[in-house]
Parts: sequence; structure tokens; C-alpha cells
Amino acid sequence: MKIGILQCDDVHDSLLSDWGNYPEMFEQALRPVLPGCELPIYRLLDGQLPQSTDECDAWLITGSKHGVNDGLPWIDALCGFVRSLWAEQRPLLGVCFGHQLIARALGGTVVKSEKGWGIGLSFNQVIERKAWMQPFQDHLDLLVSHQDQVVQLPPQAEVLASSEFCPYYLIQYGDCFLSVQGHPEFCVGYCQALMQMREQILPPARLRAGLASLATEADSKLMLGWIGHFLTRAVSA
Repeated sequence: MKIGILQCDDVHDSLLSDWGNYPEMFEQALRPVLPGCELPIYRLLDGQLPQSTDECDAWLITGSKHGVNDGLPWIDALCGFVRSLWAEQRPLLGVCFGHQLIARALGGTVVKSEKGWGIGLSFNQVIERKAWMQPFQDHLDLLVSHQDQVVQLPPQAEVLASSEFCPYYLIQYGDCFLSVQGHPEFCVGYCQALMQMREQILPPARLRAGLASLATEADSKLMLGWIGHFLTRAVSA
């Protein structure tokens, strides 16, 4: 399977040597569940949009420090690419910024949440069970780092997991699009370093809670397995 990584940001220079860049994180995360997959990189943040929608079997939109409403030309171009993928029913996975961008591209609304930063481990309930959720569990707890949230769903969206803090946490669109607000590709060490790097801009109580939450194990391996099952089904459909 060939999965095009649509890279929307770089890891901060101060963290790059210890944790690698985002494509490397996704490669380490996805290879155990999709052995043999090819992962070509398209640097969307530099304007490197794919020439066509069929260059890869599936696509993945990464996280980003940018917001989907920032008005940058590459963000608008990526929205157009997502709409083309949807029109052709080609498989797409969105993570964090990617989760929000898919919603915006298909007619939903994304805003800076009045609830503030989501950091550390987020705790969510699975509210819709799908066949690709193997093995199944009724909760999905993933590492997060975001301010923006999807607040209005596109008509095609089906919410699969939710929490009071982030009601639209895991979304499926038809049989070909899947997006999640959390970061299954993050490890605890990187998440901790990211919070500490942003210490001056994070509310102190939220930072303490976020750091304390890292003592609970994330469901990253479970979510990556679900992603592997979903993409395999979507590509073979």
C-alpha cells in the first residue's frame, strides 16, 4: 500500500534531534500495522501538492501548528485536494490539523475552542462501533495538542468517539475518510517535551494536569491497528 504523507508542519528545531520529524513518527507508527507500506512525503507547507489524486493508494494529513482558518494558500489548496479525494472516494486519514481540515473542506466549521488547550492524554468514549475496530474497546484515550476544534459537522460526518471536552473526536465519512483529533503517532516523551517547550503560553493548571495525565497509558497501538484495518478495507473497496 502506498500512503502519501501530506506534511503540514515540521517538528520544532529544539526537539528535532531527539524525536525526529513528523513523517518519521508516522513511519515508525504505521510500519508495524501496515508492513511493506510505502510512505512518500509531500511537503504541503512548502506548497508541494500532489499532481493527481491517484499517485497513492491512500493519503494522510498530519498535524500542524497552523490553523485551518489561517488563510495560507497551501491550506486552501489542500482543502481543494480533499474535496477531489472525496468526489473520487479515495481513502484519506486526517490527524489533529488533518482532522479539522477534512471537516472544513467538506463544509463543517472549525474554531479556536473556548475550552482552551487540549494537552496531554485525552479520555474519550467510543459511541459507534465499526467492523474495523478490532480488537474493540469502548474507550479511546490518545495524546493531544490542540486549541482548535470542529464545532459544526459536515453532512457526511459520523461521530465515532466523543468526550465532553471534544465532542467530535473521531469521525468517519462514508467508507473512505477517517479522522481523529488525537495523535496516535506521538510518544509520551515527545508530548511531554512539547508541553514543556510551550510552558510560557499554557495555563499553569492545564499544564500540570496535562503532564500528570501522561502517567496513564495511551491507546496509541490500538488506534494504529484500527487505522491499519480501516485503510486496508478502504483501499480494497
